[in-house]
Amino acid sequence: MSELVTIILAAGKGTRMKSSHPKVLHQVCGKAMVRHVLDAAEAAGSKRNIIVVGFGADEVRAELGNAAEVVVQAEQLGTGHAVLQAEPLLRDARGTVMVLCGDTPLLTGALVKRLYEEHEKAGAKATVLTAVMPDATGYGRVIRTAAGDVEKIVEHKDATEEERAVQEVNSGIYCFEKEALFSALKNVGCDNAQGEYYLPDVLSILRERGEKIWAVAADDYEETLGVNSRLHLAQAEKILRRRKNIELMKSGVTLMDPDSTFVDSNVIVGRDTVIYPFTWLEGKTVVGEGCTLGPSSRFTDAKIGNSVTAHFVYAHECEIESGATMGPYVHIRPDSHISNNVKIGNFVEVKNSKIGAGSKLPHLQYIGDCDMGAGVNMGCGTITVNYDGKQKFRTKIGDNAFVGCNSNLVAPVAVGDGAYVAAGSTITKDVPPEELAVARARQKNIPNWPDKRK
Repeated sequence: MSELVTIILAAGKGTRMKSSHPKVLHQVCGKAMVRHVLDAAEAAGSKRNIIVVGFGADEVRAELGNAAEVVVQAEQLGTGHAVLQAEPLLRDARGTVMVLCGDTPLLTGALVKRLYEEHEKAGAKATVLTAVMPDATGYGRVIRTAAGDVEKIVEHKDATEEERAVQEVNSGIYCFEKEALFSALKNVGCDNAQGEYYLPDVLSILRERGEKIWAVAADDYEETLGVNSRLHLAQAEKILRRRKNIELMKSGVTLMDPDSTFVDSNVIVGRDTVIYPFTWLEGKTVVGEGCTLGPSSRFTDAKIGNSVTAHFVYAHECEIESGATMGPYVHIRPDSHISNNVKIGNFVEVKNSKIGAGSKLPHLQYIGDCDMGAGVNMGCGTITVNYDGKQKFRTKIGDNAFVGCNSNLVAPVAVGDGAYVAAGSTITKDVPPEELAVARARQKNIPNWPDKRK
């Protein structure tokens, strides 16, 4: 097969999105729409991807980084004009140029690969991906000859009533033989309702030259749907999340209620994990095997080991090792590392801290900027006082230490291995190993106090 190069059209503003950001950067199932399209192109075997940007070009560049080459369409004069902007980068290229749309996040790698393979097999100069739509309003109609060949594609605004009755539509996705594409583009005019240079006109030009024009119909029209509004965005989100949930269940994950479970495209979940309703797994989250997550939990860019139990938990940019239990009402903040078999109970917040294996934070703690050893017991209401109003300081707690209820550890401070802190203490000095620290005012009882008040 010939070399495959992909041009992804991403220059439009997307007026109906009512957004200050480029349409293709709006996220669906955890990543920008244009990222989904790039993934599909790479799955089809594309070794070189060119993105045509316009509105919000700098934002798109920042999102893509080195994932693709970028060219700018300074004026949005139509899809044909957009493709022409990539020509200077392809002067030495040979083979097939695939044109994709940056606002079609439902496109799958399998469908794109099939389009490419059938284009090559047919030996056509151009192949269009089509779909039969239940409601074709707004789409370009694919007009065929009596023999079934593609005669032309007519934009909705320019179509006759008879042509608008056709339900087979142009998806806006094509394969072209490179030389034929750019040769024909130079002859495309803008005599149409929008005054734009339409890429589909290339097909009519090539047909007039006697070249072979082929078409491949998608089995499922949903894969070709574009996103032009917030309503479309929500519909695409629902479809992609449904696909992801089906994939997870097929791989051995139990979803108690798939309709109320939300998992991003790139998330990995191990088998025998059970996910309860209203749980979100986002970003680069990786979940091990045999976990129980939810209900009402959210994990963003979290690494979770095996056999972790977490309910009513929000954890982000952190690592939770195997056997840990958390919840309800727990917040694990960035740069936290929860070691094996740690127990974190209700109303606990951990931030930028390492909690050693087997340690217990049963309830009502704030643990910030702390290095905690293994086997530590933190009493109810204990906090690490890490901020003096200008700087943050760390607290160190050794293995098997015991910190009594309602204690304050004022950083920088260290509690040694096996040390004890008496309940109600405010610790401002280091506690040596195996010693008991008591830091509270001596109790004073005042007799006959009710009578004195009267």
